[in-house]
Amino acid sequence: MAVRATVSRFPIDAGAHESSGIPWGVSVTPFATKDENGHSPVYGSDGELLPRCENCWAYFNTYCELDQWSWNCALCGNPQGLSSQAIARYSHPQSCPEMMSSFVDLELPVEESDEAMQPRPVYVAAIDLSSSEEFLELTKSALLASLEALAPGSLFGLATFSHKLGLYDVQGPIPVVKNVFIPPDTEGTLPIELEDVMPLSQFLAPVETCKDRIGSALETLRPTTSWERTTAAGQGLEGVLMGGRGFGVAMEAILNYLGSEYGSTFALGRVFAFLSGPPDYGAGQLDTRRYGEQYASKREDADRALLPEQTPFYRDLAAVAVQAGVCVDIFAVTNEYTDLASLKFLSVESGGSLYLYSNADDSTLPQDMYRMLSRPYAFGCVLRLRTSSEFKTGHSYGHFFPDPQYENVQHIICCDSYATYAYDFEFEDTKGFARHGSEPPIIQIAFQYTVVLPPEELSDSGLVSSSRGKHSLKRRLRIRTLQCGVAQNINELYDSVDPEVVLSLLVHKVILASLEQGVREGRMLLHDWLVILTAQYNEAYKLVQLKNGSSVIGQVDVAFSQCPELQSLPRLVFALLRNPLLRFHEEGVHPDFRIYLQCLFSALEPSSLHRAVYPVLTSYSTPDKQAYPRHSLSRAALITSGSPIFFLDAFTTLIVFYSSTADPTLPFPPPHDCLLRTVINKLKQERCVTPKLIFIRGGKDDATAFENYLIEEQDVDGSGLTSVMGFVSFLEDVTQGALEYMKSGI
Repeated sequence: MAVRATVSRFPIDAGAHESSGIPWGVSVTPFATKDENGHSPVYGSDGELLPRCENCWAYFNTYCELDQWSWNCALCGNPQGLSSQAIARYSHPQSCPEMMSSFVDLELPVEESDEAMQPRPVYVAAIDLSSSEEFLELTKSALLASLEALAPGSLFGLATFSHKLGLYDVQGPIPVVKNVFIPPDTEGTLPIELEDVMPLSQFLAPVETCKDRIGSALETLRPTTSWERTTAAGQGLEGVLMGGRGFGVAMEAILNYLGSEYGSTFALGRVFAFLSGPPDYGAGQLDTRRYGEQYASKREDADRALLPEQTPFYRDLAAVAVQAGVCVDIFAVTNEYTDLASLKFLSVESGGSLYLYSNADDSTLPQDMYRMLSRPYAFGCVLRLRTSSEFKTGHSYGHFFPDPQYENVQHIICCDSYATYAYDFEFEDTKGFARHGSEPPIIQIAFQYTVVLPPEELSDSGLVSSSRGKHSLKRRLRIRTLQCGVAQNINELYDSVDPEVVLSLLVHKVILASLEQGVREGRMLLHDWLVILTAQYNEAYKLVQLKNGSSVIGQVDVAFSQCPELQSLPRLVFALLRNPLLRFHEEGVHPDFRIYLQCLFSALEPSSLHRAVYPVLTSYSTPDKQAYPRHSLSRAALITSGSPIFFLDAFTTLIVFYSSTADPTLPFPPPHDCLLRTVINKLKQERCVTPKLIFIRGGKDDATAFENYLIEEQDVDGSGLTSVMGFVSFLEDVTQGALEYMKSGI
């Protein structure tokens, strides 16, 4: 569990927080195997015996005061007695994980209902047949790759959808498909239960014995013809022929189908939904005409108009998925408007992921699926962050759904080691940590989760044990307790800033502002934040003074030269304003791509997000020798460095660029055994998504893909190259804004 704070020394009170201009909060990656310093938790058992505070329900930890008979809660200070069992337990502290470390992972007893469960992982692929041959070939490749990643004992089901829903039985010698026609009306449901079409035990096939038959079934898939679709759909709205992609009805039926066996056949189900376009048939169909109509209207903010969902159908369907114990991953392979703003809730709120690929030709879908299924994940997770009594959590951000009953409790259906969540803090009162005798602030994060352990084999005899095919469930409780420092003045606060976590909280806030008030409002919020931070920093360090309220003594330090920890923030804000997340549609930003970025960025841990927003540009003198570890993203940096090879890491894209003046004897592309390739392979291995790798020779190949990342000479509003360099012009604008803010005396 990695936890990183925006400031390692917390503001002393609400006034100090307000005057600093720095967001106050943390990012949490609960299922990360190690903490942010590379330390593993201390593992143990008997998590149910861990004492809890009777007042705030925090767990006992190393920061609690302990005597022979009682203990004081480190979070609220409440004293309470110890049970005789705990007294005996804590008489041998070296055997108690919670006495040895503030980072523990304890096993919990499996409930009786879980013991009766067959904890076999269940995977269902739902494939769009209202598509093309290229789409189906890509989907087949992805599923064949995913089958290799599934553990023995897993169950796999194959379904297709168009104007009908198809269920495949692959357990016999020849794959058999049974189809049910989907009603075309927007309120319709299937006329028959799927269990009556095909028993679930017949639909879900064991992967280890049916892998070849699943492959054979995939080979039989063909796109539905336009004749089939139009005949089934008939005349649509206003005489326009509708398509035949009944995604909504198909997903609802599949989730109900699986949900009937949740807790008996399986503990966790995952549905992979492959989409080639918008749902346009039956219940859950989306009206994509709003894409053109909204942009035709000059009076409406088009970037705002397409961010909200047009129907709650898929948000409601996510609730069905959660009840069924199923997480849904959506893989959209399309360049047409699909309205991911409406569809995203089905994946995000069920604990799944949303992937978008603009075409099938250079898609990384097979690699992404294999990578996703190869890494460990937890399910049935509950996340709770508690704080000491002087402060509390404000907003919480991430892909979870809040508990309907308990405040600050988040449920996560499926969580991997990359999934990250964020919280911001606020004070309970004006005194904060300044009151006499106040203890250092404490944060405690509790993460309860379940893992499925695959069947083990008897290595000594070489024979498979009798438990072959039987997975086991383990319920665990991971607790991390942190004691934080307090900054006694503004200098200490600024010196403790972690700019990557500040960026993470800013991204969450501007995404929220964009969804509620539009992209323009999100941009203004971000720009104003930097202006105010610059003004407050200059006032704190007394770099600028106002005489008679108007004349200025001194020069505004927009580069934060007195504080190294703040120096990267102007570039990060500039880069975020240039990112497709916040750029306007007029610059060619597709609304679905913006939604995809919102979903991706809001789940990334801070270091990955930093690369996604402001890519890392390094240079090499040869493929085996690095020249400089970091350059600014500008053409000037390329020219002045004099290096022949540049490597750009933009998180989802990796680019190797050979300058036009590079020695022609340098091998292109870089050899597989060189240092640069080693760096590339390591980065690809560590990513939660498969980055696209591009090689470009300057002067010979089209370098647009690389040059687009050289943002510092681009105008911040995207109106093209300006007479004054973009980043420099941006800093001048921030300087002017900071001066006006100080003069206004706000």
